[in-house]
Amino acid sequence: MDMDAFFVSVELRSRPELRGKPVIVGFPAERSVVLSASYEARATGVKSAMPMSIAMRRCPSAVIINPRHKEYYEVSARLMEIFASITDLVEPLSVDEAFLDVGGAIRRLGSPMDIGHLIRRRVHSELGITASVGIASTKFVAKIASTRCKPDGILQIDAEDSVSYLHSLPVGALWGVGGKTAEVLSRLGIRTVADVAATPLASLKKVLGASGEHVHRLSMGIDPRPVTPARLEKSIGAEETFSVDTGDEALLHRELLRLSHRTAIRLRSSGMLARTVALKLRYSDFSTVTRSRTVQTPVDSAQLIYQVAVQLLESLGTRSMSVRLVGVRAEQLEPAGQTSLQLSLDRRDDNWRAAEQALDRVSERFGSKTLLPARLLEPGKPAADT
Repeated sequence: MDMDAFFVSVELRSRPELRGKPVIVGFPAERSVVLSASYEARATGVKSAMPMSIAMRRCPSAVIINPRHKEYYEVSARLMEIFASITDLVEPLSVDEAFLDVGGAIRRLGSPMDIGHLIRRRVHSELGITASVGIASTKFVAKIASTRCKPDGILQIDAEDSVSYLHSLPVGALWGVGGKTAEVLSRLGIRTVADVAATPLASLKKVLGASGEHVHRLSMGIDPRPVTPARLEKSIGAEETFSVDTGDEALLHRELLRLSHRTAIRLRSSGMLARTVALKLRYSDFSTVTRSRTVQTPVDSAQLIYQVAVQLLESLGTRSMSVRLVGVRAEQLEPAGQTSLQLSLDRRDDNWRAAEQALDRVSERFGSKTLLPARLLEPGKPAADT
């Protein structure tokens, strides 16, 4: 199951007048990247993870929408609930994509094709977005099928047809074969999956190293991996690339506070607590450093996450270069309901948690930008506009 242009689709639920138009979700800053693009925007060459500066040049008529991560993760949680109502064997790949093993649901719900249509109807009626479904006997072929029937399609490839279908595809369809690897193989005359299958394993290993065997097995449709349920995220975080590299300490602290709030909101909406807080810095020469600290009591409060992030920043000492990117991540997650939360002796910690939970309730009712810490107000901008 793979949603179609997920972030854009979620946004179009409240802005239906933009349907059929090129839409990009992302911040319109020169060094930001495209988070999601409608198929109309993709037709002009816009792709996810592309720098916004390039995307806006390729599609100057595109409507740019600032991302609302909290909204996306709430829709994702409801999406996973739909999947879980079909089968216990759900393996999420991202917020909008998952493998489902429906073998145990066939007796109750019908054929795999029937189940695929059922889930697509529910996703559309309950969430207002569309999904593409790939059905196959292996995860690898199912993933290819879902990609090939986008957008808003369903494709089943029977086990006996898997190899012949794979052999009709370009070599880039294989997992592990990116652009550079495809170029290397192309120089050897290997341009399709059928060419890979016909190449001796020893030759592939010589060119691709240890991954040669993996690529060869996939070209023959061999993928024995089961669907492995993974219900807990390993980490939750947020990061931001500055429009101009900076060494401004106040700006770094302000951005850490903003990212701490984004991270904490996702933690609370997921019902998770974090035992470790991590800081990420990328300097102007693109070198990256990370630091982390495990806290005594699991946290989901932005203020507490921010305090640790600032301590980690200060632990790096004097910086010899300006900063290009800063990130905050919550790690070692555990469900809040299964954690014995030790009350802090400092009542201010509990007050922060209560205040932020109140902010969550206000945001749910009036929108995510109704209230925010005064330090995050843009200089010279009145609060009523924020």
